[in-house]
Amino acid sequence: MDYKITETKSRITEDNDRCAEEVRRRLKETGTVLINLMGSPGAGKTTFLIRTLQALKDRYRIGVMEADVDSDVDAAAVSELGVRVIQLHTGGSCHMDADMTMRGLTEMGYDDLDLIVLENVGNLVCPAEFDVGANIRVMILSVPEGDDKPLKYPLMFQVSDCMIINKIDVLPVFDFSVEEARKRARNLNPNLTVIPLSAGNGEGFDEWIRWLTERMEAYEGH
Repeated sequence: MDYKITETKSRITEDNDRCAEEVRRRLKETGTVLINLMGSPGAGKTTFLIRTLQALKDRYRIGVMEADVDSDVDAAAVSELGVRVIQLHTGGSCHMDADMTMRGLTEMGYDDLDLIVLENVGNLVCPAEFDVGANIRVMILSVPEGDDKPLKYPLMFQVSDCMIINKIDVLPVFDFSVEEARKRARNLNPNLTVIPLSAGNGEGFDEWIRWLTERMEAYEGH
């Protein structure tokens, strides 16, 4: 018998990586920074995003791509701030990939924007596996989720540039150690920036804004 074996997963990954590089190339031409914001459902991604937009929208031209399986709740909330926003429905997919991101960028328009935030579909597995072409990868770990998540979902922490430990205002209620979470994450990724904060009341948020602003200013074109 004569037949061909094709490793579909590796082919999909290779195709995605090529598309991701094209996304980065196009964004570099316009001097636009793309953030891939990842985290579990309920981690506080949208609250974190809204507070970030409030802090930066008068300084940078910002766009937001809201990815979800099927809703426009987050896009409606973000649109209240007056920034450009597009809702992306993944059709049941648990993550965004580079092609979806490219199509979203084209639909929204990006050549006149300084910063775009993609709020990825909520989970700690699939979004970590697919490069969307982002310049900065930020993941949110919330206190109620537990400090053992780096042990359970290592890839997410390995591929991220910054880990936000959100909801530190409820630390007294939960068995969560900021230092253990930091240690476990940095064992996987020694270069990971870790910022504890509360998106709800703003505690620690200045450190995040400072870190992001420094990355923005260092990026070519700003």
